[in-house]
Amino acid sequence: MAPRGHLEKRIWKADFGRYGGRRSRGSFSFQAYIPDAIADYVIVLPGDVAEVVGEAEREIVLLNREPPELDGLEALARQLLRAESLASSRIEGLTLSHRRLAKAAVTPEGNGDANARSVVANIAAMEEAIAIGASATKLTTADIVTVHETLFRGTRDEAIAGAIRSKQNWIGGNADTPRDAEFIPPPADRVTALLDDLCEFVSRDDLPAVAQAAIAHAQFETIHPFPDGNGRVGRCLIHAILRKRGLAPRYVPPISLVLATDVRGYERGLTDYREGADAGWCAVFAQATRTAALEAEGFAREIAKLQDEWLERAGNPRRDSAVRKLVAGLPAHPIVDVAVAMEIAGVSDVAAGRAIGRLERAGVLRPERPDRRRRRSWEARELFDLVNGFERRLAISPGSRTPARPAPDQPPA
Repeated sequence: MAPRGHLEKRIWKADFGRYGGRRSRGSFSFQAYIPDAIADYVIVLPGDVAEVVGEAEREIVLLNREPPELDGLEALARQLLRAESLASSRIEGLTLSHRRLAKAAVTPEGNGDANARSVVANIAAMEEAIAIGASATKLTTADIVTVHETLFRGTRDEAIAGAIRSKQNWIGGNADTPRDAEFIPPPADRVTALLDDLCEFVSRDDLPAVAQAAIAHAQFETIHPFPDGNGRVGRCLIHAILRKRGLAPRYVPPISLVLATDVRGYERGLTDYREGADAGWCAVFAQATRTAALEAEGFAREIAKLQDEWLERAGNPRRDSAVRKLVAGLPAHPIVDVAVAMEIAGVSDVAAGRAIGRLERAGVLRPERPDRRRRRSWEARELFDLVNGFERRLAISPGSRTPARPAPDQPPA
């Protein structure tokens, strides 16, 4: 098993004005990891790994070809994207509830929530990656930069949006120098060429899509081309590849929800890739993908069942009614005000208000804030319970009863 790259000696220059102790201010040599080019890389998967990869691809195809009878298929795609973005952000330490995220999307005061802005930007970055994947053109380094720019647009770190790093970075150790780092990516002068090579690899169509996404993601994380946001952009890249290969034309399963359950295992898999254990990493990634696709299918059925219950409680409104259109849009917009309801249903403010009132009387919507002096909004609390349960299930490792990572509490029976 040969490493997927080599170490290159570099010199850290002395800077006696730098913060930290004497060791941080002096010069020293360090070893940066230079990954091998992968544009023409041949992936050889053992039979058992190839089987898992094949199962993962079949489950993605089933999720996309046989969607549930939902009132509003776009709503499911949006909800899966929200769940994926929250999990991807959680891996990076940004914790946010589904309710806080939905509130930030509909209320002006939500714009003051820095974490919410970051997760909303993560959703936008994933949407950008999916759009890039859906295009007929080859993925380019400029496309990856665009995803990064979208990720940080409007956030507190907007200054680094779309900027490939110009300095050496590292993972672990201390913030002052790479002396005690756990991993040191390639020097900045190697990054652009490595990204171009990665894009050539992504443009291939002669290997299994799930294995391609696994290798591309691991290679991207090894390159670590940006000052920050590498993990989130790398997970956006997964969406772009699965969409570009035609495997997920409607829904990309929330793979990050599964990877976030075992962050140490995820990081260990990336290390295994760099050490040459490509097949092992592909197996881990494929199993996470398969689990995410299966759970997404079950989640879709739960949403469809809940929407049927809502419609029955609302008196089974006619198909072209504002009430039914609003029910169809609630999974994508679980907190609404009159303006949002108007947009979802395509009706006047009066008709939107009546539809909200009917769903409130049916117990589908509840006032999010009773203070009439401020902009009123309503929330579908049962949907939040459903989404939280979905995330909680994926946070529990097989054979365990408790979440392996931060997850929503179990609602009272």
